[in-house]
Amino acid sequence: MNTTTTANKDRGPFSILITDDDNSCREALREIMEPEGYETVLASSGEEALDIVRDRPVHVALLDMHMPRLTGLETVRLLHQLNAMLPCILVTADASDSLLRQACQAQAYSVIHKPISKGVVLYTVVRALIRFYGGGSSEHH
Repeated sequence: MNTTTTANKDRGPFSILITDDDNSCREALREIMEPEGYETVLASSGEEALDIVRDRPVHVALLDMHMPRLTGLETVRLLHQLNAMLPCILVTADASDSLLRQACQAQAYSVIHKPISKGVVLYTVVRALIRFYGGGSSEHH
């Protein structure tokens, strides 16, 4: 399916779960991650994200905060019930102090502000991969 370069020769590419109810946002994040050698898995809802994490290994989850039914924050809490060590990054246009506190309580790894910046997304994902798995990409700067 995905033709990606190997990000880590021993373990294969790191898998990034991108969850957003907006198709253009999912695709924009995919277009940032795949050229860097990451495998991407796309979900259009929190429920779909949970099904994916139940079925396959995922190394980092990027989640939009505002989705119908399950919000990104609710999805983070449920994902952590399946995999307590999964780094989850919330993406939101309105990062209020209240939301940041709730994200911290839910043990979200980080909150990224919309509109997304390629540099910020990559930096945050690589930092999460290094912290949780000891590596971020095949390139070392």
